[in-house]
Amino acid sequence: MKAVVYDRYGSPDGLRIEDLPKPSPAARQVLVKIAATSVNLSDWEALRGSPLYARIGGLRSPARRTLGSDIAGRVEAVGSAVTRFRPGDEVYGDNLMLKGGFAEYAIAPESVLARKPAALTFAEASAIPQAGAIAHQGTAGAGAGSRVLINGAGGGSGAFAIQLAKRLGAQVSGVDNAGKLDFMRSVGADEVIDYRSRDFTRGGPYDLILDLVAYRSVFAYRRALAPGGRYRCVGGSVPAVLRVLTVGALAGRLSNRRLGVLAVREGPAHFEPVADLCVAGDLGIHIDRAFTLDETPKALAYVGEGRALGKVVVSVT
Repeated sequence: MKAVVYDRYGSPDGLRIEDLPKPSPAARQVLVKIAATSVNLSDWEALRGSPLYARIGGLRSPARRTLGSDIAGRVEAVGSAVTRFRPGDEVYGDNLMLKGGFAEYAIAPESVLARKPAALTFAEASAIPQAGAIAHQGTAGAGAGSRVLINGAGGGSGAFAIQLAKRLGAQVSGVDNAGKLDFMRSVGADEVIDYRSRDFTRGGPYDLILDLVAYRSVFAYRRALAPGGRYRCVGGSVPAVLRVLTVGALAGRLSNRRLGVLAVREGPAHFEPVADLCVAGDLGIHIDRAFTLDETPKALAYVGEGRALGKVVVSVT
């Protein structure tokens, strides 16, 4: 089978196509013939090995040679203990632990997969699991009249988060680079902010801040929160995340605000509700571009350099 592999952390130039043996599933695993895999910021971080938490399991070299966790395709074979799927089933899921989606076949635990809704294409289904779960959990608690700010709102998770917060009745501000302002408006943001020209932490106050790219000080985030407000970060620099975990928790309690890191729960129970909303037409799936398997390095660069409007997909078959 063809697979995109890398052996050291660095730029997309270090990726290459190799012919590898088709893997065989263990007892509780499923072999998936990949149709589409969406690109996440976590793929870019794992490629570069930065922030440092992206090297968990492989400090000096990558733990998994093939990236790609948000997969969609058909079941090719199942392990002896698998009960939920059989060959030919159309499935999708976030295979974050094993990855392997930028290839013709990938092994995934049965537990991370769900049946693909018939109304969604493979590309659309692959766009949902990781980004949808982050957005769904990150906007929990937003309500009618609340002020919500999403930092990094022009990407995959951000586009879902804007729509989910609006659906809950919130007033939504989206922050990203200038090239994404119109896109954020198009998916429902009431206010859009170019982070290069305006410091969002001097605005607000906001009842909820979902930060997908944390890098500012804890006290700046606290300043932007209304009394009783909540700040949750999902990604960002290691120093920023550590400050939120330590200083942020104390600073929040002392000022009637809550600052913390969103521990995203994975699995079908957490992304299928988003897929259901997409099937019902209540949420839109925004795919900016589709690349071929051979173009995986370009796809990763496009996301990593902050150019993607919504999701980017690698179409494999």
